Amino acid sequence: MDATIVVLAGDGIGPEVTNEAKKILDAVGARFGHSFAYDHQMMGGCAIDAYGTSLPDATVEACLAADAVLLGAVGGPKWDLPTAKDRPERGLLALRKALNLFANLRPVKLHPQLIAASAIKPEVLAGVDLLVIRELTGGAYFGPRKEAGDEGYEAYDTMLYTRPEIERVVRLAAEAARGRSKRLASVDKANVLASSRLWRRVTVEVMQEYPDVQLEHVLVDAMAMHLIRRPASFDVVVAENLFGDILTDEASMLAGSMGMLPSASLGDKRNGHDLPLGLYEPIHGSAPDIAGQGIANPLATILSTALLLRHSLGLEQEAQAVEAAVDAVLNQGVRTGDIADPGSEVVGTRVMGDLVAARI
Repeated sequence: MDATIVVLAGDGIGPEVTNEAKKILDAVGARFGHSFAYDHQMMGGCAIDAYGTSLPDATVEACLAADAVLLGAVGGPKWDLPTAKDRPERGLLALRKALNLFANLRPVKLHPQLIAASAIKPEVLAGVDLLVIRELTGGAYFGPRKEAGDEGYEAYDTMLYTRPEIERVVRLAAEAARGRSKRLASVDKANVLASSRLWRRVTVEVMQEYPDVQLEHVLVDAMAMHLIRRPASFDVVVAENLFGDILTDEASMLAGSMGMLPSASLGDKRNGHDLPLGLYEPIHGSAPDIAGQGIANPLATILSTALLLRHSLGLEQEAQAVEAAVDAVLNQGVRTGDIADPGSEVVGTRVMGDLVAARI
């Protein structure tokens, strides 16, 4: 297979971790006979500095023409002024909208080798294997809003949802649940929010198409507690944009570090393609405090390449090879600093990438 992958290295540690991800893809190509071409484009703070916008038109055009998009991270204190006309994060939201990436898949699977890296009791973590699906183009991030302005008196964000937006992400979640344990938990705040009452109503209607999938409704505040108290009791979880954003960051602590969790943002299948265009990124941020030091954990980005291979290129065997390589290196006891136990061998970003690539 020949495939073009747009690389948006972004800011902070983004260039460091995406370099290791490309190393892994090259190893996959060499083993399985594929050729991956990389088209480097700008988005985020680096794009603001170079072009005056967080998302240049050329970047959007390149992403639309590609087979998949690999993203590092965006943002940093340099561009974090409250009065700024453009922010790195705006570019990410705009790109999701431009590519119609309506669902973010965040698997949270605990590597047994890292159980000591989590702040949660081992007996609570036993059996944790979640897939959280976050709606990505609606809700408070995209609804009508008003900035406070110079007077700083009033501001608002509107959590707006429509029936089609809810239907498509719930349907995707139901399909995922059907392929796993046939259990789906839908998160909302239907006891307070009108948008959540619509979310629950539409979810119930969609799930009539999936009588083999058990549906559970969970209020978002209850889910925040359940993720710490009994995370293994959930399998597939679907949530609106804001709730999903917060809950997945919380769930990352089950795995011990944000440096371990990948994500995939998917849209509809494109004309002439059997698979969707996807944007693949670690869930962690740009970590400007450690940028350039070569100590960032690249495993979340490397595991994101496995999702890229699986969902946008249809290369399941290759995806499993990447995941197995990560497990093999962790079994060796090799760790980056964020997941290190006392006595573990601590390596930097490049060495971790080299070791995983050698296992492909």
